[in-house]
Amino acid sequence: MTPSLIHLAEAQKSAPVTDWAARIGWVVGLLVFIAFVYWLMRQGWKWRGTLQGDLPELPSAPADAGEARLTLSGRYHGSTTAGQWLDRIVARGLGTRSRVELTLTDQGLDVVRPGAASFFVPAAALRGARLDKGIAGKVLTEGGLLIVTWRHGDREIDSGFRSDRAADHAAWVEALNALSTTPTTTTTEHTETEGAR
Repeated sequence: MTPSLIHLAEAQKSAPVTDWAARIGWVVGLLVFIAFVYWLMRQGWKWRGTLQGDLPELPSAPADAGEARLTLSGRYHGSTTAGQWLDRIVARGLGTRSRVELTLTDQGLDVVRPGAASFFVPAAALRGARLDKGIAGKVLTEGGLLIVTWRHGDREIDSGFRSDRAADHAAWVEALNALSTTPTTTTTEHTETEGAR
């Protein structure tokens, strides 16, 4: 080794020791902030459920619902006030996303959700179905969601489903509109601002 390299090697010092107290303080502060934001979101979800507390209990499927006309496996993406794609309904478990098994019979629509509250929409409560691109918290390509409109209590509700095979959606729209009393053919208006939320 040349004398200049030896001199440089001897002159090098270890990096200064990290101020662990300050670093731990920042990490703890960040974790507290994240927990606070999560708590606020949770409180907002509960408050929305409280405001929608007048929603009656969801009906369950009758013992003999009849022969299945159509079945579908896919995802349940949520429910909103009919025609207002951002007004999410969270009461009675309708805000919980989940896997879904749909069965359409002459008596109505059986919505079975593993891990979440299942419910039944009687044929008399069906108001129609359409293909759309979004529902609160979920935006897909045009026609990517099957939206079923139904009446529960004094409220009309849009529920969004997506089949594992999107090609099934058209048959479902036709069958649901044939079974319902007032078929839905219009789509919900989506503005650029709403879509960005």
